[in-house]
Parts: sequence; C-alpha cells; structure tokens
Amino acid sequence: MTTGASRQRSRALRVILALVAGVMFAGFFALGTWQIFRLQWKLALIDRVEQRVHAAPTPAPGIADWRRVNAGDDEYRRVRLSGAYLAASTTWTLASLERGIGYWVLTPLCTADGGIVMVNRGFVPAGSGGWSARPAPAPAAADACARVAGAPAVTVTGLLRVSEKTSSLRANEPERNYWYTRDLQAIAKARGLPAVAPYFVDADAPSAQVELPGESVRPTGGLTVISFVNNHLVYAITWFGLALMVAGATWWVARDTRRAD
Repeated sequence: MTTGASRQRSRALRVILALVAGVMFAGFFALGTWQIFRLQWKLALIDRVEQRVHAAPTPAPGIADWRRVNAGDDEYRRVRLSGAYLAASTTWTLASLERGIGYWVLTPLCTADGGIVMVNRGFVPAGSGGWSARPAPAPAAADACARVAGAPAVTVTGLLRVSEKTSSLRANEPERNYWYTRDLQAIAKARGLPAVAPYFVDADAPSAQVELPGESVRPTGGLTVISFVNNHLVYAITWFGLALMVAGATWWVARDTRRAD
C-alpha cells in the first residue's frame, strides 16, 4: 500500500523529471532550429559564390580599396589585373589536389598603381622540378617594382582569394622555403617585398600560359578548389530526433508512473 509520503516523493520525482526533460527538449529543439538557420545561410553563401565565379571579370581592387577587401564580399569574385611579374620572388606553397601532391606557384605582380598583388599562377606536380629548399633571398629594395619597369605587361584574369592564415599544426618555414599556407604578409616579408595586397588571384587557365624567364615547368591554372562543407541538415535532423526521443521517453515514464500509482 502506498503511503502519503511515498506519493509525495513520487510526485516530486515526476516534477523533477519533467523539468529536466523539458530543458533537454528545449535545448535539442533550439540546436536543431539553429542548424536550420545555418543551412539557409550556407545555401545563400554557395549561391553567391556560384554567381561570382561565373560573372564577368571586374577590375581587381587597387591600393585604395585594399583595406575594404573581405571574404564575405569578395572571395571568389572574378577579377582582372595587369602588370609585370617579379619572377625572382616566386614562392611555391604545398598543394594537395585530386590530381596529386604538388605546389601552388605564387608570383608577385607589380600593378600600374604601384601595388603588388600575389598571383597564384597554377599547380605544379611534385617532382616535376622548379622547387628547391633554398634560403629566402635577401631583402630587396623598397622599390622592388623598379626592377621590372618597362617590361611587357601581362593581363591576368582569375578568382580573388583572401590571404590564408598560418596553420597552427604545420607552421610555414621561410628559412627552408617550406610554405604550407598562402600567408601573403609572411611571404612578402620573407621575399623582402614592400606591402602587398591582402588578397591573391587564382589565375585561370589562359592567364597561366605566360612563360617566365628561367622556369623549367609551366603551372596549370584554373584549378581553384571551391568546396563548402554543408552538413547542417544532418545536424538539424539529429537534434530534432533527440528532442523527439526525450519527448517520447518522458511520455513513456509518465504513463508507467500513473499506472503504478
């Protein structure tokens, strides 16, 4: 026979379980809703990038606009710029593509307004020559572009990319000429260049056909990897599923408790 004290404890326990279940349900439901919002944001981002990639090229941001360049507004925008390459300051950064391991070939381009923009001229497979573990060259003069004054101008069309951050797992090693990320400011410092643009340009295939003096292999352009991880729908279903499980378990416990009473 159930005593009054036992009934009170049972009710108190049910209230506590109900509160805990309510908090868990609300938390899981909120997380699922947040993932739905994240899904809409990701789909809108992918759509914007698709539009930028296939749009007509526009002039690359000049020196006056460098400080306004950001990933949200400019990443993967098709741009065009002209100038002369500083071939001696080319930097090779490690790349891993479906076609294999190799390097991205970054060469500074001196533009008409006096700026320097790094151009990713394309991909070179490992073992094809060109890269060497040479020490970084001595700092150049501040007027580095004066060395290519009067050289024939080249026009580059490609996708604007913002500077990458140095990885905490594999830090760049300028003294050994090992570059794992396209950290433009670090590359400029190692090459003794003055201020460079906060972005680089992934050259398209035709633009990458320019042959520079002393090169033993020509990079393959137009290989920009555009990929966005989009697991938000899976996460949303997971969180909503957990919320339903909590609701179902609560109903089952409440039903059995009433029967016991």
